[in-house]
Amino acid sequence: MISLKEQVVVVTGAGRGIGRAIALDMAQAGAAVVVNDVSEDVAGAVLSDIRAAGGSAAAAVAAIGDDTSAQLCVDTAIREFGRMDTFVANAGVLRDAILWKVEDDDFDLVIRTHLRGAMTCGRAAARYFRQAGHGGAIVLVSSVAGQRGNVGQTAYAAAKAGVAALARTWSMELARADVSVNAIVPTALTRMVATIPGLGEAVEAAERGEPIPHRLRHELGLGAPEDVAPLAVFLASDEGRAITGQCLGIGGDRLSIWSHPQEIDIRHSDGGWSAEGIARTWTDSFESLRQSVGIDLKT
Repeated sequence: MISLKEQVVVVTGAGRGIGRAIALDMAQAGAAVVVNDVSEDVAGAVLSDIRAAGGSAAAAVAAIGDDTSAQLCVDTAIREFGRMDTFVANAGVLRDAILWKVEDDDFDLVIRTHLRGAMTCGRAAARYFRQAGHGGAIVLVSSVAGQRGNVGQTAYAAAKAGVAALARTWSMELARADVSVNAIVPTALTRMVATIPGLGEAVEAAERGEPIPHRLRHELGLGAPEDVAPLAVFLASDEGRAITGQCLGIGGDRLSIWSHPQEIDIRHSDGGWSAEGIARTWTDSFESLRQSVGIDLKT
């Protein structure tokens, strides 16, 4: 069994959903856990669950998005447990709207929490790991919307695409410090997907404790938050820390690895391209390679 005994893990947004499931799984694997949430009561409930099961935990109550909150998470780990081994940047919010109805404040909040929050947390963790010299792991949480796009999720998709790019970039920057950086691409029946057409009822059923249908779990990879947590535990382990710069998907019964964006075909024209030449090349060579977009979650 994978053991995180004597390790210290920070999990942001750990009061509910996927973050809570990750915090509980980390503690079950033996790690001491810093539980971050914006609500003291919600964070306290997770602490109680961890301690009731014999684990160790401390709370860092703050809204993720600025350097102060990120540093509080790191400082809490050091003050309470003497070190930090893994930082899981999971905190997020949703303010879904179709493009022409997006409000600036809502867009800024989503970007601030997901993308700027991941950056400030990653920066605080990187500074600690480089000074401590014992290596570590940073686990970011991206989204299928960030990989594929999704109607009504302008801010969320943009932020989560940025998170995936951070994982790729930081994996190179932190390699010499022996710090792995990866992104989880989760699919789970949480409030984050309840607004996707056709999934609202499935989320409500899951929250009532009803079994998740096999088609959702197996074919679409939609399970409970608890189905996502083992991947975070693995990436925090010695075995997982040998992997870096990857986007790994998990949900329900499915585990996947996502490709990185790259050119799939190239054509050359001596002296440069005319609009007419591009039109011919599109028809002759690129049309058959047209890429699809969106999330196919037909229930």
